[in-house]
Amino acid sequence: MAVSAPPRGVETSPLAPDLRPREPQEEPAAERRRAPEGPIKVVHAFWLAGMSCDGCSISATGATNPSVEDLLTGGIAGLPKVILHHPVLSVEVGEEFMHAFEVASEGKLDAPYVCIYEGSIADERIAGATDGYFSAMGDKVVEGTDRPFPTAERLAAMAPGAAAVIAIGTCATWGGIPSAAGNPTGAMSVMDFLGKDYRSALGLPVINVPGCAPIGDNFTETVAAILLFLQGMGPLPEFDELGRPAWLFSETVHRGCTRAGYYEEGTFAHAYGEPECLVEIGCWGPVVNCNIVSRGSQSHMGGCMAVGGPCIGCTMPGFPDKFSPFYKAPPGSAVSSTASRAVGFGIRRLRALTNHRLNREVRWDRLYDGDVPSGWGEVARPGMVDRTAHYFYDKLQFLGAKRPGRDDGRRYHTDLPPRARGMSVPHDVSEPADES
Repeated sequence: MAVSAPPRGVETSPLAPDLRPREPQEEPAAERRRAPEGPIKVVHAFWLAGMSCDGCSISATGATNPSVEDLLTGGIAGLPKVILHHPVLSVEVGEEFMHAFEVASEGKLDAPYVCIYEGSIADERIAGATDGYFSAMGDKVVEGTDRPFPTAERLAAMAPGAAAVIAIGTCATWGGIPSAAGNPTGAMSVMDFLGKDYRSALGLPVINVPGCAPIGDNFTETVAAILLFLQGMGPLPEFDELGRPAWLFSETVHRGCTRAGYYEEGTFAHAYGEPECLVEIGCWGPVVNCNIVSRGSQSHMGGCMAVGGPCIGCTMPGFPDKFSPFYKAPPGSAVSSTASRAVGFGIRRLRALTNHRLNREVRWDRLYDGDVPSGWGEVARPGMVDRTAHYFYDKLQFLGAKRPGRDDGRRYHTDLPPRARGMSVPHDVSEPADES
């Protein structure tokens, strides 16, 4: 959401930042703040929270590959140690906790730092009109009085000197639920707030790791890749046109979904708990960029569709408004699922035919005339249609290829006698080749 002027009737206060876009002004090269170059031992990570439920923090701390502990202890070879300044996880409180934020904002920190923003950014001018605020960290002096320092202003002060600004979670990356239609806060994403022309001290635009909540490993893996770049041990990771890690968000949910095969065969679930494709009960997976099913939600397990929940598009910039109402079949699914049913009808039957053939031992076909020695149930013999179809299938399968077996002119077989005649192990019997 682009904000060009305060809402009608709302006046700005000293507490509210001016969010109107400004013409970029080039600073003299000597005055620009730049992150140190070359191998580094320590990187500070400043965690800021806006309009947030703290779900992103929970996801990040649950990451396993790599884990937050590995990043904080320098346990990954080649990576610098990360010093995390998190309002919940840090042991410091009050002025002692906020001191590092102030030093970084003033450009006096003796190590490079990254800003990690969780939650959307509210239009603080709205709250400032009544001398209030929406979200804040620490205090600032206004007209000789300590006032809460909005996190939006703190981000604006720290972002120019940061080696990178990372937006974690859909609220920070695209505005998310706090920015849904009808919200009273004017909430927006970090990209909307900092603007198209923003670049970090190393020349990076805002890096976005979406999800509501995001996969913890997606975040920590992105951080590790950026640290390798800062350390000079790897190239800048590939990001797409929206600043998402391209290797994590280039594919749709549907392509990695465990239920995608059902869609291909034109079979769909009609109620929750059924194993088939969930498109007709509200799944947007075919058009959503996310790796939740292929990677898993936590410790490479779970994921919305894997546990029976349809995708509601929570990683996408259009969430939630463009995906409402939830749990109703997307309009496009009427066309695609109808086409899938038409094609899938034939595909299912052809595959069932081949599956029936491949579920039989060669011995059962050659020696037992199709009988299957299973006590679990009666297995139907292949009928005339099956035999005819697989006669030609077999010819095509081995066209230009060597069939399994011996080519020394002798035929080998093992004739297993009925168990009632004894339990002795049969031996191979060689016979002259059938010259007929």
